Amino acid sequence: MTALLAIDKLEVVYHRAITAVQGVSLNVERGQIVALLGTNGAGKTTTLRAISGFLGLDDARATEGAVRFKGERIENMSPHHVTRRGIALVPEREKVFANLTVAENLAVPIMRRTSVADRRRLEETVFRFFPRLADLRGRLAGLLSGGERQMLALGGALMCGPELLLIDELSLGLAPIVVEELIGRLAAIRQELDITILLVEQSAAVALAIADHGYVMENGRIVLDGNAERLRGHGDIQEFYLGQGAGARKSYRDVKQYRRSRRWYG
Repeated sequence: MTALLAIDKLEVVYHRAITAVQGVSLNVERGQIVALLGTNGAGKTTTLRAISGFLGLDDARATEGAVRFKGERIENMSPHHVTRRGIALVPEREKVFANLTVAENLAVPIMRRTSVADRRRLEETVFRFFPRLADLRGRLAGLLSGGERQMLALGGALMCGPELLLIDELSLGLAPIVVEELIGRLAAIRQELDITILLVEQSAAVALAIADHGYVMENGRIVLDGNAERLRGHGDIQEFYLGQGAGARKSYRDVKQYRRSRRWYG
């Protein structure tokens, strides 16, 4: 069976000179939640932007490899064409329009051909998963808390009616109780709306609590992958990403030789 999203040996170059992603391959099956893990600068956000079509805004381009969605190549396609095919991005930066209300933010992603009835149906769906937004529909987004902004960004993506939801750093800057609530909402969205999710996270604990499968990136490359249970039990993940190794927690960058001999794919 063909994966919903298939990335094959992707290379991304910034400013025609800087290679940020090198030979990345990963699959996201329909109905899965897949986590893309790694520290800041590993290439996770670049990979999401290559899928969503936003690379051009950063003077970057996929120079090799392929990104296929439902079997169709979409690398270097414009963002609005990617969105029309059923992919929505919740970015790490510039999540909402601060000078617009919650209701106005939800209206922005709607395509012109969407009927009033469809818009109302999508809005009702958003408010069902994020009832707090219904109470705040008249408030300026710039006055929302960090958790409320993340809910609004997720709601805006749902207004696009996606088959694949890309989420960049769900937990960044949020309190653990808020993150726990958001994880629960994502699980419900996947189950009830049959939406597939690719989640980029620095926090392996957060991502592996919800993901079916995970990939680990370092320096623009995939170095580990496996189902969530096996990744949680992997020594390198425990030491470098979950802080469960012996002694003080270290970054892999502080270790002269990362244990490549123990790499596995499962």
